[in-house]
Amino acid sequence: MLPLNLPNFTPNLRVGQGGKQEIFDICRKKFVRLTPEEWVRQTFLSYLINHQHFSASLLVVEAQLTFNKMIKRFDILAYGSDGKPRLVVECKAPTVEITQAVFDQVAMYNMTLTVDYLVVTNGLTHYSCKIDHQNRTYQFLSEIPTFETISIINP
Repeated sequence: MLPLNLPNFTPNLRVGQGGKQEIFDICRKKFVRLTPEEWVRQTFLSYLINHQHFSASLLVVEAQLTFNKMIKRFDILAYGSDGKPRLVVECKAPTVEITQAVFDQVAMYNMTLTVDYLVVTNGLTHYSCKIDHQNRTYQFLSEIPTFETISIINP
């Protein structure tokens, strides 16, 4: 797989049914097909857990939500220490450019989730922002938030 702009990790890989390569997802606790987007998702999960101090038990991967009667799937949802959803991550393959459409996609998810932090990544470029729901504004951040940062409850 393509080297990413994230710390290296040693994935658990195997050849699955049909000869397709698979990677073990620590959060879903199962092997999933290794695609370029999955490579980004698993590398980013490793980064969140091993470098940003998130607990795998507080991360949800590839779950669905309903928006305008349509079923949508987000990549990663992180819960804070209070058990409330705090951060959503949208992962794209390294060949996919991070555009306004990608931000619109994660913002749409957030209309249902109402988290405080949004992250988009293609493994090479990462953007994160903090949402101020009360004032309906957002601020881009220079770094991906840590678990401690997302767990700070705003008054």
